[in-house]
Amino acid sequence: MSRWTAAPSLYGMRITTWAEYGLICALHLARRSGTGPATGRDIAGRERLPADYVEQILLRMRRAGIVNSTRGARGGYSLAREPQKISVRDVIQASELTTFDLHCVSHPVDAERCADSKSCSIRPVWMLLQQRIDEVLEGVKLSDLMTDEAAVRDRVGLPPFELHRGARPGALPILQE
Repeated sequence: MSRWTAAPSLYGMRITTWAEYGLICALHLARRSGTGPATGRDIAGRERLPADYVEQILLRMRRAGIVNSTRGARGGYSLAREPQKISVRDVIQASELTTFDLHCVSHPVDAERCADSKSCSIRPVWMLLQQRIDEVLEGVKLSDLMTDEAAVRDRVGLPPFELHRGARPGALPILQE
């Protein structure tokens, strides 16, 4: 087995718990739009998520202007905008504080080698990847996710799962070549 096939991290981008839970919470609020606010504990219970995570994520999304919070006995959280005006990128960036970690910036191999003033032939690839990921995430709105998987696959340009013979579940067609 080659070293490339043995490295599971090469099979796909890893989505963090913060990002996934943030999307689940935002989608929960989108689905109940117009029915009043929901508490973090209620969202956590209904979505089977850890309440502490949910509260922290909702606080981050409030600071980012994605959700509003209402105090009082009937208080809780609601979307600050309509679901069609909130992108997946907005939610992930608020929940995770970034959509793609440029590892060479956040964890440089060597401070001098990885400085912006140095020439690095690898950095442009990571920057392009960050740009493409952000473009895809910006193009998908919460309202797009309020349907079943088949409709979402069609919306984002993926063929029906059955047509992916031999493909890894969830892999983008461009990565199947």
